[in-house]
Amino acid sequence: MKLLRNTEVLRGILFLAAVSAAAVIYSFYADVSSVIFISVLCLAFIVIHIFITWKRYRRISSLASDIDSILHGNDHIMRSSYDEGELAVLECEIYKMIVCLREQRQRLMNDKIYLADSIADISHQIRTPLTSINIIVQLLSKPGLDDDRRFRLCFELRQLLSRIDWLITSLLKISKLDAGTITFNREKISLLELIEKSCAPLLVSIDLREQTLDIKASGNVSGDIAWNCEAIGNIVKNCTEHTPAGGTISITAEENPLFSEICICDNGSGIAEDDLPHIFERFYKGENSDESSFGIGLNLARMIITNQNGTVKAENRLSGGAKFIIRFYKEII
Repeated sequence: MKLLRNTEVLRGILFLAAVSAAAVIYSFYADVSSVIFISVLCLAFIVIHIFITWKRYRRISSLASDIDSILHGNDHIMRSSYDEGELAVLECEIYKMIVCLREQRQRLMNDKIYLADSIADISHQIRTPLTSINIIVQLLSKPGLDDDRRFRLCFELRQLLSRIDWLITSLLKISKLDAGTITFNREKISLLELIEKSCAPLLVSIDLREQTLDIKASGNVSGDIAWNCEAIGNIVKNCTEHTPAGGTISITAEENPLFSEICICDNGSGIAEDDLPHIFERFYKGENSDESSFGIGLNLARMIITNQNGTVKAENRLSGGAKFIIRFYKEII
């Protein structure tokens, strides 16, 4: 019998047998007529003890079997019997631990899949400009190349190298945000100054595209100035790329008791309905995206804003064009 292999159970039965024998011997000398009753009672106690111990032992064995099955990859999940007692508490705690471990394992598997997909996407994004660079280098190495052609090729080469530099820098920023190693400063700045600083690197590009930048802002905002300039600049850059020559990018901003809001609008082609739910996803490129787009600018902008208790959403304007709404919520003390 497996139950008797347990030394603790065997000791308990032997102890009860010894106590019962002592009780029978005592009753034999004290009152002979009670010997049978005492013997039957002691035997009943021993049988009941063995039965209860056997049930508990079987339950522990079943619990151990379930744990072993789960450790070997079985998808079976234990169900608590909701009984009272120490075993029920132990079973419940083990069940919760297994659920937590299973969720952690699933998260790790998802992270591995996501990492593999990200590496594949990054490799593809870098390979495209590198292919063009190799072609340009081969053209530059040809003899008899005129100065005008060489100048154009060098200009294209610089553009491609700038794209790779921007891509790698952005990916490093995203990886730091993913790892949670960025500490955002909380500085107060006027909304007008923040928007002007964000748009300053894009003014030449806007001018070359013959576009108009219209800014109307009042109030202040609290947050990390450098990172917020990065986020707002990426969104404005996206608007300039989807606005035709002669178009307008308008930015309005205001502060209220709950949040500081920045609205960035353009009168371009707008966002396709199928792209709206995915516009902030990493490496996602909509149907209106050009070949130079990497699909990480808007994702980086959203990560920066959401990590500072903010929100950002995109929608289409009724009059045409895209609209991005950024809100930085204030902390309630």
